[in-house]
Amino acid sequence: MKSRMLGVALCGMLCCGSLFAAEHYNRADIARGKYLVSITGCNDCHTPGYPQSGGKLPVEQWLVGDKVGFKGPWGTTYPSNLRLFFQRLSEAEWIKWAKTMQTRPPMPWFALRDMHERDLKAMYRFVRSLGAAGEASPAYVPPGQEPATPYFVFEPVMPQKR
Repeated sequence: MKSRMLGVALCGMLCCGSLFAAEHYNRADIARGKYLVSITGCNDCHTPGYPQSGGKLPVEQWLVGDKVGFKGPWGTTYPSNLRLFFQRLSEAEWIKWAKTMQTRPPMPWFALRDMHERDLKAMYRFVRSLGAAGEASPAYVPPGQEPATPYFVFEPVMPQKR
């Protein structure tokens, strides 16, 4: 009987891990993180269908990455699954990563670099509170190789002479 109760408790902890993780975060931080994710455009790339829905997808669908790539002179990049990514990092690791990373386009890494640490913490706490969901995004495709997935093309545009 004891082992069965332990198993039930362990299953509950694993199934509801995101609820337990969220409990030790201040609700105001989570709300601030949700606000920051919303206004900084994270969902535009990292949440499939978000722009097409006019930003009306339920929060449960946010930040799971996408299989639609962005192809340009740098190759083809994919929006990562932030919900899986954040589950692997401590808050301190996230802040260090956000302040020092430099990624390929179209990710505006410089925006994260310039954010206040308190805002990065709030974003981290919000994303962690969502829990893990979805699958890993496709791997980067180097320049000159054709991606196997749909993609947007980024091409330089030369100004027209008048």
